[in-house]
Amino acid sequence: MEVELPVKYKNILISCGYRIDLLIENKLILELKSVDKIAPVHEAQLLTYMRLANIKIGLLMNFNEKVLKDGIKRFVL
Repeated sequence: MEVELPVKYKNILISCGYRIDLLIENKLILELKSVDKIAPVHEAQLLTYMRLANIKIGLLMNFNEKVLKDGIKRFVL
């Protein structure tokens, strides 16, 4: 289930600035995709979520691969 990630900018709180696909025990973010190829914008999206939520580990998963392990990319801050 998606998790809302509020953004605070200059004392203004935007309640639903971003939506994380899956947040596991406040330690891991999973960003799920089903695209032909992972683009740099997808990586930037996950890294942004990780920085804003102060989560150190993230997985970008592309389900549009013949073998699922080929569609998993790990990020660490």
